[in-house]
Amino acid sequence: MVVRADLSNADLDRLFHALADTTRRDIVSRVLGGKPASISTLAARYNMSFAAVQKHVAVLEDSGLVTKHQQGRERIVRGNPDQLARARDLLVRLEGLWRARFTQLDAVFAEPRP
Repeated sequence: MVVRADLSNADLDRLFHALADTTRRDIVSRVLGGKPASISTLAARYNMSFAAVQKHVAVLEDSGLVTKHQQGRERIVRGNPDQLARARDLLVRLEGLWRARFTQLDAVFAEPRP
């Protein structure tokens, strides 16, 4: 059975690659759970260079999890909850698929043996 999503396989690969990193998940949590933040503000929270945080944000932007815009001299990062919802929806569909398979397997094991 094929699990359909409104994202291509390449889009899903970028999305889950972006979410595979602890720092990137934290950045997403910060900009989705609160207000938008500048890259400078985000960089101050991590024990890494400003350039490293910029790279993390670029990966997140490429995956569609955040957007970035110029505001004066600052680059402001905003979360994209719709993209995160797409990932959640795919995982929910996959969970349903696997639960159905396990239910079928349980039925096979419950059948009396000759």
